[in-house]
Amino acid sequence: MKRILSIVITAILAGAFAFTGLAPASASPENGPLHIEKNCSGFAGEAGGFCTITSSNVTMIQPGSRVIYLAAAEWPVLDTDIVLDAGLGNIAFGHVVLDLGNGTGTVTFKGGTGEFRHFHAKAAVSVIGDPSDSNWAWDGTYHFNEDH
Repeated sequence: MKRILSIVITAILAGAFAFTGLAPASASPENGPLHIEKNCSGFAGEAGGFCTITSSNVTMIQPGSRVIYLAAAEWPVLDTDIVLDAGLGNIAFGHVVLDLGNGTGTVTFKGGTGEFRHFHAKAAVSVIGDPSDSNWAWDGTYHFNEDH
């Protein structure tokens, strides 16, 4: 499993660093409210598992983007670094702490590659509807600390 995770992370980062110098093409504002919904049926608590973005109010985070979890959940907490892969070398680096017992937590992002070089965000994590449906929301704010 560690070898597979290492290969996944290496592939993501290799693609990301190949595109870090590209000018961004998004039309997202410099800052504002953040609302993202994701489905986590592809994440069973293992390192390398992922959730898929289903809706977002930030232009550069399109449905289909993936949130990849770099460490396994250890009941009753998920406390891990994450990678938000929006494709074409646009990757945000973050961290999530989630209480699996009550389905609440926080997610933060600090920088990344491509369009996410200067991206920062902080949001509350909450479950949407029935937890068995694996739908989650992030609600908070985002900003860029330099022109993007």
